[in-house]
Amino acid sequence: MIKYIALNTQLSEISIKNTVELLNQDCTIPFISRYRKETTGNLDEVQVGNIVKFKEQFEALEKRKLAILKALEEQAILTEDLKQKIAKTQDLITLEDLYLPFKKKRKTKAETARKHGLESLAKIIMSQNANDIESIAYKYVNGDVSTTEEALEGARHIIAEWLNERTDIRNILRNELERRAQISTKVVKSKSTDDKAQKFRDYFDWSESLNRIPSHRLLAILRAESEGYIRVKIEVDEIRVLERIDHKIIRSNNACADQIELAISDAYKRLLFPSLSNEALTNAKEKADASAITVFAKNLKQLLLGSPIGEKRVLAIDPGFRTGCKVVCLDAQGNLKHNETIYPHAPKNDSIGAIKKISSLAEAYKIEAIAIGNGTASRETEALIRKIQFKNEIQVFVVSEAGASIYSASKIARDEFPNYDVTVRGSVSIGRRLQDPLAELVKIDAKSIGVGQYQHDVDQTKLQKQLDTVVEHCVNAVGVNINSASQPLLSYVSGIGPKLAENIFNYRTEHGVFKSRKDLLKVPRLGGKAFEQSAAFLRIKGAKNPLDDSAVHPERYTMVKQMAKDEGVSLEDLIGNKAILQHIDLKKYVSEGVGLLTLKDIIKELEKPGLDIRETAKAFTFNQNIKTITDLHEGQLLPGIVNNITNFGCFVDIGIKESGLIHVSNLSDSFVKDVNEHVHLHQQIIVKVLEVDVSRKRIQLKLHK
Repeated sequence: MIKYIALNTQLSEISIKNTVELLNQDCTIPFISRYRKETTGNLDEVQVGNIVKFKEQFEALEKRKLAILKALEEQAILTEDLKQKIAKTQDLITLEDLYLPFKKKRKTKAETARKHGLESLAKIIMSQNANDIESIAYKYVNGDVSTTEEALEGARHIIAEWLNERTDIRNILRNELERRAQISTKVVKSKSTDDKAQKFRDYFDWSESLNRIPSHRLLAILRAESEGYIRVKIEVDEIRVLERIDHKIIRSNNACADQIELAISDAYKRLLFPSLSNEALTNAKEKADASAITVFAKNLKQLLLGSPIGEKRVLAIDPGFRTGCKVVCLDAQGNLKHNETIYPHAPKNDSIGAIKKISSLAEAYKIEAIAIGNGTASRETEALIRKIQFKNEIQVFVVSEAGASIYSASKIARDEFPNYDVTVRGSVSIGRRLQDPLAELVKIDAKSIGVGQYQHDVDQTKLQKQLDTVVEHCVNAVGVNINSASQPLLSYVSGIGPKLAENIFNYRTEHGVFKSRKDLLKVPRLGGKAFEQSAAFLRIKGAKNPLDDSAVHPERYTMVKQMAKDEGVSLEDLIGNKAILQHIDLKKYVSEGVGLLTLKDIIKELEKPGLDIRETAKAFTFNQNIKTITDLHEGQLLPGIVNNITNFGCFVDIGIKESGLIHVSNLSDSFVKDVNEHVHLHQQIIVKVLEVDVSRKRIQLKLHK
């Protein structure tokens, strides 16, 4: 396993070995990468994650090997040579190729030919020594085989199966498919005029190299095929492939060679190409999935680590026309204090009443910020709010509503607000997103947040796993206030999980706030291991021991207290005191389990304990003259917010219903390798309008430097 992981990651074997041991002790990736740096050789979360990935791959490979060996033993056909070949195999494709000749098959043409006694004829042909093969074939004519041609055809079916089972022959075609395959599409004529088909019209007649097709295009093509609008074909140069196989197999220039050539053609068309072209498309789909999942993961990370406004009192509005705007007031901890509905827009048009109501609520609840959902009537509501002369300065934010409706109808929302309907819950979610995006967004299935490309078309198990990893990383990177965190947020803390999160939540409800990290051990079923993995990621504000509100692990408290004692100050006076901390001789505190890497982390944390790694949210204003797509024209410079990132560019909210696209070629004058190097999610930018297609509701933009 260690050698396999090293081969795939290029990490040192000792680092891998130590990390695998920690993983086998149920240590989590965040804990290992942060608190076991000496053990791993300072591996970061990505590197530890890769070790986990290849460890699982190796285990899956070994499991498949055992299953194959068992099957071969049961058939009494396992030789020592075959056993050694299986043991040495390092990938699943080669393993399955080795097993292919011995796999129990459904009834095949070759199997029928064998039953008719034609295998020895096939062997004679493959020897390529016989000149008068017709005469030899005549000897095989019997009750089941009526002519020499039938005998030769049966023998060819057996040869075709042999060829199909040869790894070297399969690899010839694999190589061609990998390097030269084309993917082409044709529209299904009966569906070409459907309205829904029009979004795929670029692919009604398309051809492209399979190994160069971008992930978003392949996923779009495969979706169009699954919805029945196009047909997809994989093509290679058949003549070139057949010549390569002929060259490999045919060594003579006689009648046997003619039969083998026919068998090669049959094997290619009937067995090799259907199987391996499907394999090539599956591999391309897996790569496209991986690329799309990476994009989604990067977007989700940026979204979850979005700028919080912090513990401020917020008035949140879920805008609407006919049904009105749902207004809620939240305290600094996100608790609901008031809710009602105002009707400033058509058909009621009670803007005066709405302004009075918002003003009085802002004063009554000492509101410090206003959050407006970015859905229907958002611009109109924002314009109304900006007209109000508040007594105190109040910042106004437009907040993404993506996934809010999913949350408001969820069990989590019903449990939080059993006496309120979905509209109130949705407004609360909008307000809380402004206060702390991470704490609120973890309550929503990441796939519902809408920050990816073709997320419903990729492998859902892999997607979910990757997204869970991202959420876990973000939660543990920021840290969690144990006395205010929701159950879903707690569940992502290292070593906790859903069941312990529920136990912590219930304990807090029953016994009141946690006063120290040690109190965690009083939670039912939370033992020493869970405490070790989780404690440093959980913060306790106002704790008696100030280290309980830091990222210093409890296992290092004694050492930090010794540092304070050695410097002649109290623990409270040591924390945050850069002058003292920067002059501590760390070598004094190096021990078997603690090296300079950990000690430097401790000093950094003590300088700014519990520091939030996220930037503070900044208010933003769209161009108030742009209300619909028809207000746009070429050359305009507009403020916008990046609301989605893909491999082919990014989408930008410019304050209207339709988002504009900055194609990757319009992000920079130089080559763009990674969109994320130029923009990030929710970044406030200036864009230039390049083109407006009102009929297709498409807006082309350029990033303005």
